[in-house]
Amino acid sequence: MTGSGEEFGARSDGGPTVAPPQPDSLNSALLRNIEALRERRRRDEAEARAEERVAQAITRFTGSMRFVYLHLAAYGFWIVANLGWTGLTPWDPTFVVLAMIASVEAIFLSTFVLISQNRMMAAADRRDDLDLQINLLTEHEVTKIVRMVRAIGDRLGVSEAADAEVHELERDVAPEAVLDAIDEKGSSTVS
Repeated sequence: MTGSGEEFGARSDGGPTVAPPQPDSLNSALLRNIEALRERRRRDEAEARAEERVAQAITRFTGSMRFVYLHLAAYGFWIVANLGWTGLTPWDPTFVVLAMIASVEAIFLSTFVLISQNRMMAAADRRDDLDLQINLLTEHEVTKIVRMVRAIGDRLGVSEAADAEVHELERDVAPEAVLDAIDEKGSSTVS
């Protein structure tokens, strides 16, 4: 035993101890789901209005280091030139024009970011709805499985099959009732 941890699969470079699975080792249902999600994203991108695509492109660019470097260069030159350090005649010695340009730019950039965020939020809402539907379906399926297992346990004479908790798990959950209870609990904590 060397004590380095390598005999247990740990790597000295801090990488993962187990190599990630190769794509061909994923099961077919997972591969189908991944492809379906990719196709949905491609379709959503293709269906986006021109304004949304422009806003997304601008937001992507303004969130990059190229944008930062461009602004450092442009604003840096503006400041240096208007301080008179370059030999050029200052055209904005009080930096009022620079402040105005930066303010107008900030207004437009924040609008583009909000447009992109609204689009991303709409996509997130659709995914949340899908998650909720899948969770409700899963809950219903698990309830059915609990009923079947309890029936098997009753038939075999297993005493735990009559457990009160098992009977509780057999009850279908009404999402509306859960939402009402959450709303009621939330409004009582606010008051």
